[in-house]
Amino acid sequence: MKKLIVCLFALFIVLKLSAQFVAKMELKEEIIGLCSNDDVYSLFPMFDGQKKAVSPLSDSEILAKLNNEVKFLKDNPKYKDKGMISLIINCKGELVQSKMDNETKSLELDKQIETVFAQLLKWKPGKLNGKRVDSVILYSFKIKKGVFVFE
Repeated sequence: MKKLIVCLFALFIVLKLSAQFVAKMELKEEIIGLCSNDDVYSLFPMFDGQKKAVSPLSDSEILAKLNNEVKFLKDNPKYKDKGMISLIINCKGELVQSKMDNETKSLELDKQIETVFAQLLKWKPGKLNGKRVDSVILYSFKIKKGVFVFE
């Protein structure tokens, strides 16, 4: 009997350790364009079966776009700040929301950042266990001397 209990306990531990970590985003409001408002994931590529959405541009191309197109920084070349933007990509690879998560000190700057990211329309969708899913991507950034850098 003791051996059976020990074996069952060991099996339980092994199953728990091999379980996959999946973070599901809880939406406060319906987002038009999602495949499922109940299943929006934050994916972690380090776990088997999870692939995050892939941008149509590389990170360096996105930074160049931000540094070229955000007029606020051209008018404020010594500006220093930080923030985070969240992007929601549906299961078809379409960007359905671009919204500041941690805002900067300037509403004008936030709007310009959102506008640049909103131009990244066609993505490779995120995948969970081989199935395309709605997913969220976060870009955390710093602005030093009027220049964007991803963290």
